[in-house]
Amino acid sequence: MIDAPWKPRKVVIVGAGAVGSTFAYTLAQSGLADEIVLQDSRRELVMGQVLDLAHGQAFFPSVKIREAEANDYADAHMIVITAGSKQRPGESRLDLLQRNVKIINEIIDEIVAQKSSAVVLMVSNPVDILTYAAYKRSGWPRGRIIGSGTVLDSARFRYLLSKDCGVDVHNVHAYILGEHGDSEFPAWSMTNVAGLSMDQYCGQCLQCGEWKTNRDKIAEEVRHSAYHIIEYKGATWFGVGLALTQIAAAILRNQHGVLTVSSVLDGEFGLKGVSLGVPCILSQNGAERVLQVSLPPDEQAALEDSATILKDQIKQLDLE
Repeated sequence: MIDAPWKPRKVVIVGAGAVGSTFAYTLAQSGLADEIVLQDSRRELVMGQVLDLAHGQAFFPSVKIREAEANDYADAHMIVITAGSKQRPGESRLDLLQRNVKIINEIIDEIVAQKSSAVVLMVSNPVDILTYAAYKRSGWPRGRIIGSGTVLDSARFRYLLSKDCGVDVHNVHAYILGEHGDSEFPAWSMTNVAGLSMDQYCGQCLQCGEWKTNRDKIAEEVRHSAYHIIEYKGATWFGVGLALTQIAAAILRNQHGVLTVSSVLDGEFGLKGVSLGVPCILSQNGAERVLQVSLPPDEQAALEDSATILKDQIKQLDLE
């Protein structure tokens, strides 16, 4: 029997700014990838990021870190897209969105032209719409193009619950569903502390007083977390870098982990023609399966409302 040739686990990161470089940093320390490739239209920025990371190689697992070459998409395992344009003075949100769709289309065209078999992970915002745009442009099976979705939002939710409940965050299991944005919502029906539903836990704890009101405050704080960070320091990058590494682990290690990535729906939850954050099983093939969770009426309605908001924006882009 002849062994198959060894193939390095290569991750191409498109966009070497704060988010892309922080992800490269956390990915390098994780030991998940054998090769990390950075690509950006600003070549000097890429050179600086690569050199800065390379100087730390004595302190993390062996990994090759380099600038991208023309054919790097061809044999990549994962392609993570953080590239995007910022809003210009006087520019409408739709104008910005159309410009970012054009950028994503150009990247996807290059990926497809190289006959890549990679899983594409969209991070650029608005992530749900750009994930759907990339899916439509590629013509690929829907599971191979996913977005970072509400993975970070769910982590923020778990953190706030852990503080409020006085329990280690690793014993809190909770998900934010829907748009990565203002219409996202907490799935309280799927939330538990060490296996106890929130109603059971709060009934035992009795520390909050009006715990139902407290839940609303937590949900609101999750929804506005990014705004607060942006107000304080201009942008977010640490949390998202760690969230992307968690997604990468599920894919590169074929873990079949459950994460709320942005996935294109085709009938799940009664929804089609939209991509948004729902629990998915992630493997080496991307989103292997969307978990069809039975949501209570109020949460199902919130998911449908979130989908409607995203669909209205998708219609303006004429992607069909």
